[in-house]
Amino acid sequence: MAQLRQVLIALGDPLVEVEVAPDGLDGEVGDVVVLEPDDDPELRRGDLALVIGARGRAAVPLIRAAGRRGAAAVAVKVESDSALPLLRSAATDAGVALLAVAADVRWEQLATLVRGVLEAARGAADEDAGETLGDLFSLAQTIAALTGGIVSIEDTASRVLAYSRSDDEVDELRRLSILGRQGPAPYLKMLHEWGVYQRLRATEEVVRIEERPDLGIRTRLAIGVHAGGRPLGSIWVQEGAAPLPARAEQALIGAARVAALHLVRRRSTAGTRFRENLLAGMLDGRSDPVSVARQIGADPAKPAAVVAFAPREAEPVDRSELELRRSALAAVISVHAAAYRRSAMVTQLGDRTYAFLPDLPAGVSLLDLTREMVASAEMPVRAAVGRVVAVADVGVSRQEADRVLDAMARGLDLEVATLADVRSQVLVSETLAMLAEQPRLRDPRLTALRAEHPDLASSLLAYLDTLGDVRSAARALNVHPNTVRYRVRRAAEVAGIDLADPLERLFASLQLRLPPGA
Repeated sequence: MAQLRQVLIALGDPLVEVEVAPDGLDGEVGDVVVLEPDDDPELRRGDLALVIGARGRAAVPLIRAAGRRGAAAVAVKVESDSALPLLRSAATDAGVALLAVAADVRWEQLATLVRGVLEAARGAADEDAGETLGDLFSLAQTIAALTGGIVSIEDTASRVLAYSRSDDEVDELRRLSILGRQGPAPYLKMLHEWGVYQRLRATEEVVRIEERPDLGIRTRLAIGVHAGGRPLGSIWVQEGAAPLPARAEQALIGAARVAALHLVRRRSTAGTRFRENLLAGMLDGRSDPVSVARQIGADPAKPAAVVAFAPREAEPVDRSELELRRSALAAVISVHAAAYRRSAMVTQLGDRTYAFLPDLPAGVSLLDLTREMVASAEMPVRAAVGRVVAVADVGVSRQEADRVLDAMARGLDLEVATLADVRSQVLVSETLAMLAEQPRLRDPRLTALRAEHPDLASSLLAYLDTLGDVRSAARALNVHPNTVRYRVRRAAEVAGIDLADPLERLFASLQLRLPPGA
């Protein structure tokens, strides 16, 4: 079940408009049902009835029938304004809300969107209706962290849907908006006169509104939230104690695209999980990447890449804290990824977070974007950028990113890297991992040398690393060159290895690199 108000906010004003609501908008909607003129209405209390095939006055009998059966609302398409008074009167008498559907909206599209909202509500039945789509509050907090400002997310009627916490002083507009759940009328009128709302509805550009000290209003950035060319709402960032940074505008572009997912079918928890599951299936090889790309509106003919993220520190034992950290990391990555590409997707698999970036231009470098994501994260993370590949080969990009992250976890001290940057380190790391996992591949003489004579082993490794340059090895070990000569000779004697044999030197150099205790 979902409140009618919640359904309407998700659909947005461009899709439907409330003509009358005799019992208000707090009633609950349980299902969506299609009605046609020749049907015997099979409605239950709380249904949202879509009247198909009967426009204007012809819909009156179905509106009355829906009211008798306890429907929450009836949606109709109106041929002309002259029919509205009759329809409103019929709905008022029947005690049912009347929704006017835009002429260009397909009924199947509307039904799908409503079912998505109801499914999300069933998955989060305890969510407070005043905080519609609670994920928006998390998004608002993420935007605040990225911009350093004070954030509110509004629908197309300037009703506040979510807002960020703030320790900074808020201005009068912010205070009244939060307390009244809507901005003050005089200032809203000025914004209309300045053309702010027109720009927010018409474009996806960031709009800057300069401060008005005489009105107690600080500088703001705003951006419209759109889906399929339809305005769904807006995001506002008030300047806090410090000026808004230059990166704030780019963060808002990504945030608006993420917010759109919450305000239409995929904006809900169920919709977000749907996208996450799509990406997880693609990365695991369970779904065809080309089909997934088409489903999310990406061009399968253009290159794509996967970026993988993992925490740098040991994860907390407390599960709630762990989930909180992972959620915050995914939120930051989602905002940056969406700013870079509208069709980008983010999901979590195990302790790693993956960003799928499609529609990449030729020769693009993703390192700067990835470094920005890592710098914005609220926890220490490392990231690996997979190879840019055809969409059909996106699994290769994911595997490459995983290989680099695996090497980082084994001691490769970097924050961001590609396989091309650290290929030799990754290959050696993978070889050492194989030696660590399979003792039968090791030379037992070198195993004994490491265990019983660690000084001899470390000196031999330094000697091999410097290609037999005793003085360089001595400097690395901070000992006298004669000490190195002695230790290398003794190591060869104790282990019984022939340092004149290039294969024995090669294998000794590898095995002596195993971490302590391996």
